[in-house]
Amino acid sequence: MKTILLIEDDVVLRENTAELLELSDYKVLTASNGKTGVALAKKHQPDIIICDIMMPELDGYGVLKALYKNKLTKYTPFIFLSAKTEHEDVRKGMNLGADDYITKPFSEDDLISAIESRLAKVSILKEKDKLPTENDDKIKTLNDLKIFFDDFGDEFAFNQDEIIYREGDHSNYIYLISKGAVKCFQINELGKELVTALYKEDDLFGYNSFTQNTPHRETASAIEDTKLVGISILEFKKLLDQNHKVVIELAELLADNLSSVKKELIQMAYSSVNKKTAATILKFAEKMNRNPEKLIKISRNDLASVAGISPETFIRTLSIFKKEGIIKADGRNIKVIDIEKLKKIC
Repeated sequence: MKTILLIEDDVVLRENTAELLELSDYKVLTASNGKTGVALAKKHQPDIIICDIMMPELDGYGVLKALYKNKLTKYTPFIFLSAKTEHEDVRKGMNLGADDYITKPFSEDDLISAIESRLAKVSILKEKDKLPTENDDKIKTLNDLKIFFDDFGDEFAFNQDEIIYREGDHSNYIYLISKGAVKCFQINELGKELVTALYKEDDLFGYNSFTQNTPHRETASAIEDTKLVGISILEFKKLLDQNHKVVIELAELLADNLSSVKKELIQMAYSSVNKKTAATILKFAEKMNRNPEKLIKISRNDLASVAGISPETFIRTLSIFKKEGIIKADGRNIKVIDIEKLKKIC
């Protein structure tokens, strides 16, 4: 007889569902909250877990995270049972590793069918010896890595222009941008700010080394209100040691970044002022996830620094673009009027 753990805080629903499952020849364990459910799962190691999302003490997402960290429960089939039906809720549950998602109210057939299909899948995998082992790679792609950041990273929030870390600070974290945009820069001997990199939503940054806590070689600040998730260098090193396939993905990311830097250096060295200015406006729009034809708020100094020209020269070029009807510019605000003409300049 297969054992099912049912974690549900609604007394009536919990008891009715348990009775339904017992009548279908399953042994049923019940828990009224997530914390109790995790304890029961570790103790009894059920064949499948059915869990509500919105619960006291520990919600369904927390239950799934806790079970995934335990060697005895991390591969137990897990079905979410909830009234939450929006796409983001479903996506979050599935990204955490849930096997299925049943919405309330549900029919007996829906529930039993979901349980039977998941148990059948586990049985087939066991027969073929395809269940993951502790030494298998779980994080194989950059997307898997970013999901890991979202699920297990520490959260940080920064206001516009707030410093995230300074040059010389030890690099304790590698960051993923959940929302907003970040610039990295150095200050030269004349006190001039030189922008070295721009990062947008879904970009990784903050890494001097993937394995050592070395000092940052530049300062990072938020271009706009920004939210980050971070994984400590020590945790990241463990992750790479256990997931070799994602190391190749990171190497390709670094190679792509290096190619981009080479192109930018060539542009800074040989392009005209007009081309540098146009390319920089488009680049900032991309990094800030903005349509260039919508308003972009950014300082002239930041734009000039990325373009590799003086602020005075940059402002003069903006004035030319403004007179030609390519852009509108007022203070920190820039709006592209003729996007095709701006692209032709590039």
